Parts: sequence; C-alpha cells; structure tokens
Amino acid sequence: MAQVLADRRDVDFVLHEQLDIARVSKHEAFAEFNRKTIDLIVTEARNLAIKEILPTREIGDREGTRFENGQVAVPKEFHKAYELFIEGEWLAMTEDPEWGGQGMPRTVALSAGDYFNAANYAFMMYPGLTHGAGKLVEAFGTEKLKKTFLKNMYTGKWTGTMLLTEPEAGSDVGALTTAATKNEDGTYSITGSKIFISSGEHDLSENIIHPVLARIEGAPDGTKGISLFLVPKIWVNDDGSLGEANDVVCTGTEEKMGIHGNSTCSLTLGGKGNCRGMLLGEENKGMRAMFLMMNEARLLVGLQSLSCASASYLNALNYARERIQGKNLLSFMEQNAPSVPIIQHPDVRRQLLTMKAYVEGMRSLLYYVAYCDDMIDISDDDAEKAKYKGLVDILIPLAKGYVSDHAYDVCNIGMQVYGGYGYIREYPQEQLVRDCRITMIYEGTNGIQAMDLLGRKLGMNEGKPIMDLLGEVQSVIAMAQAIPSLTDLAARLTETVNKLGEVAMHMGKTAMSEKALDAFAFAYPFMEVMGDVAMAWMLLWRASIAAKRLEKGAKKKDQAFYEGQTRSAEFFIHSILPVSMGKMNAILNCNDAITQISEDAFGGK
Repeated sequence: MAQVLADRRDVDFVLHEQLDIARVSKHEAFAEFNRKTIDLIVTEARNLAIKEILPTREIGDREGTRFENGQVAVPKEFHKAYELFIEGEWLAMTEDPEWGGQGMPRTVALSAGDYFNAANYAFMMYPGLTHGAGKLVEAFGTEKLKKTFLKNMYTGKWTGTMLLTEPEAGSDVGALTTAATKNEDGTYSITGSKIFISSGEHDLSENIIHPVLARIEGAPDGTKGISLFLVPKIWVNDDGSLGEANDVVCTGTEEKMGIHGNSTCSLTLGGKGNCRGMLLGEENKGMRAMFLMMNEARLLVGLQSLSCASASYLNALNYARERIQGKNLLSFMEQNAPSVPIIQHPDVRRQLLTMKAYVEGMRSLLYYVAYCDDMIDISDDDAEKAKYKGLVDILIPLAKGYVSDHAYDVCNIGMQVYGGYGYIREYPQEQLVRDCRITMIYEGTNGIQAMDLLGRKLGMNEGKPIMDLLGEVQSVIAMAQAIPSLTDLAARLTETVNKLGEVAMHMGKTAMSEKALDAFAFAYPFMEVMGDVAMAWMLLWRASIAAKRLEKGAKKKDQAFYEGQTRSAEFFIHSILPVSMGKMNAILNCNDAITQISEDAFGGK
C-alpha cells in the first residue's frame, strides 16, 4: 500500500481558501509569490518528499546511525536526499537570497515543510537545525561572522546544531557548567560536555557549526550569566578556508525509541584544551538570544508532530477502505452477508473522524501562526504588528505543546485502526508512533509549555494577546452565525469561549496569589482547554468557508471535501468540547490535592 504524507487538497484549502496567502504578493517583499508560484513550490516539495526523502524513512529507522572512533555515519541513502534537498535551495526558504535563501513567506515554507517532515523528519532535523543555527548567526553575529558562516550554512555546505543540554542541566539550563575563558585574540576557550545534541556529529557536510551556551569566568550564576558562542567542528580561517579540528569530540550516540536516522550525540568540548569559540551577541545575554529563536524551534516541533499525525491518518484511512473484515452491523444477522471494508464499522469511523478533525485543526493552527509571522513582516502599522506578535507568542505553547500531545494521540489511533498489523514493523504506523513521541519532550517539555502559557503569556501586555486571540475566535463565530447550518455550532463554541474567558481570569489571579502552586498544578489542563478551543475555532472557520462554497454550488469534485469540513467541526464541537467544559469546571475548582499530598503519601516504598 502506497504511503501518503499530506492531503494536497487540504494543504491548498488552508493556504488559499482559509488564509488567502497569495495576497502577501501585494507586498514588495513577496511580490513574486503569487498563487501560481506558491502552487508550484508545494508541488515541487511534494515530489521531492515522496520520490527522494520518503524512501529514507524506513532505512533510517532500521539502520540508524553508526558511531565509531568519534565519527558518526548516517545511512548512505541520506546523502543523495540531502544533496537534492540543498540543490533545490530548500534549507533556507524564508531567508534573504543574498545569503542563499529564497525570501519565501513563512506560511508557504511551512507547507513545503509539511511534506518534507512527513516523509522523514529524522532526516529533516539535519537541515532544520542548520537553519536554526544560521538564524542565530544572522541575528547576533558580527558582519565578519555572517560573511564567514551564513551563506555556507543556509546553502547546506556546512550544517549546524544547538548545544544547550548538559547531564546535570536539562530543562534547568541555568545550572550548566560549560565554561568559557577569553583569549588574547578575542576568541574564547570552551570546556564542558553537552548531551542529547541532535545532529551533533555526522558525515553529511564538511563542517558542523555549534552554537554553544557557556558561562564566562566570573559571570553571575543562573541564566543571567550565560553567553552564546559559535564553535565550529573544524576551525575556520580568516579567509574562509577550513583549518584544524577544533577539539569538539563526539563521545557517543544515544539508542532511542524513535528518530533513529538522526544522530543524538554526547559531545565533549575542550577535552584536550584546544576548543575555541567566538562570542555570538553580548556577554551574559545568551539565553535572551536563544529565546529569540525559541518560537521558530517550537513551531518546527509542532510541524514535526503534525507531519507524523497526517501520515498516520492518511495511511489508516486508506487501510480502512481496503481492509475487509466483518459484516456491516445492519446485516449482522444475515448468514450470507458479505464482509465489508472496516471503514463501514462505526467505531472505526469514530477513530478516523477523531484523527481527521485533529489533523485538520492542527494544520490550520500551525499555518495560522506562520501567517501571523508573515503579517508582522509586511504590515506597516505598528499596532497591527504588535497584535500579530502577541498572537504568535500566546499560540506557540499550543502549537508545540497541545499539537504534539494530540498528534501523538492521532498516531496511536492510526496504529489501532490497523489492529495487530499496526504493531508490527512491516507497516509504517508503529514507527510514526515512536518517532512522534519525542516531540512532547524536546524544545521544552509540554509541561514547560503549559507553565510558559500561564506564567509568561497569559498576563503579557496586561492580557492583550489573550483578548486579541478571543477576539479572533469571536470573529469566526460571527461568520458562522450568519450561516443557518452552523448556528448551533456557533452557539456551542460561544458558550465554551465565554467559559474559557472566565477560566483565564481565574488562573491569572490565582497564579499571582498565595495559591500560585495550585494554579500551576492546573497549568497543563489550562493549556489543554485553550488548545481545544483553538481547534474548535479553526474547524469552525474551515466549516464556514466550506458551507459558503456548498451554498454557492461547489464543483462536484469538491463537494465531498467541503462536506468533510463541516462534519469535522460538527464532530469536534459536539463530542470534544463538552469534555473541555468539564475540564474547565475542574480548573475553576482548583482542588489542592496535587500540592498538598505529602511525598510519602505517593507510596512506592
């Protein structure tokens, strides 16, 4: 059975019917990106993903990476895919052509990434991390650093990583011990060890550029004393040529549950006293620099998880249409009734519609966040820019935390639809489950995303971003209220949104009171209900567009697709939002069992 990555009709719907992304071409910065160009980009990305990257997914999972004598080799098939990827200039789609980019709108780049990551996101982590490292150079590097490193990274000649995590400093980055000592020539000697470094060592490129968090001697404790350094694997001479090895040594790779095709490394810096780095940005401002890149990194994780879910859903859908098993329940008592495709069984349809609703809602949400970034770039109005920036900030915890949680749920359901076959390696579903699982952990665990939402984002700018977000939801509700077939759904979502406003106020006040620990004990459920409302918002928005198209007489080939949009919204709002209302009642109750239970009362001794 052929594997499917993303529904092209759905991708086109979000880009052109929901977001009308081609209108960005009216702005000078994106003048060349009309609809024809955008469609061509998506088509080329889809072709490369299916023909060249997808075949590497199973190979990467079975073979993994090979570590020997400090060197890591990726599967040989990765090399051809990588060469074609960088030849097509896909690594830095949104960046300035001066540095090797394509100057593409983020929303369009995200749609291309939708296909690439669904094909093999363990492979895509190599160029993905390179882009993130390049952004740090672009944002904080001197002109000399930019000229030396940026084009080589954005064109994929050199790759990049991010060195944050240490054995005793995981999510608590401020506890790191990697040290930096300034040298007479302005460079810094770096010593320390880093773990869980994705793409930390490999043979895809001639050099690997490591942004490294370290503490300069005498700097304050905690995150206030952290600086950011650029540490090449191979030292780069002033003329841009490669020099000697820079005492960055891979000491091993991790055996992981999934993403076997990506090398997750332990690295020792300065084990022989010869590791040098260059300051990136200002001293003691390293965490601030990393936070600037955090939104992009977390949106990418959301896309990785969506890509797994999308592939799992489409695989399950095709399997359910072809797998013959059991009689139709309405013919169950007929002795000679034929067996039917399992898609006719109500419980399988429940599973498929659950998957469908989440995949569609999550795709719209992630594309919308990218769209807000595009609006920041092209808007000439400072207030409008600030509004879109606030929407991005408050939606990022959902785009990473909520999306990865439910993408994993979708992958689990996708395995269930296959039954026993889903659990064996002959079929792709079990790998998608394993690969998806890490997205709930890295770039800040989803519990941290919930704390970020409650502790930083909810009260940001005196609550304006959350109010702007609720305003955007209300505008979609108003659209739906004008469509007779959707008035009931609009009314149900209105009730939920009003309740969410009450819950948000309650959580904000409690988080600032003597019961702050109780509030944070419910931060994760709060992120859940906010995410549920965001899904309902996106699905009702989709349904409103689809209902209007059907009212005006949609083409026959589009009618089933549009019906599917209205059914997804109907299912989610009728079946999921009532559960969300129950969660919100629990949050308002804010029972203190979580904070008051003693450690001994947990048992286990």
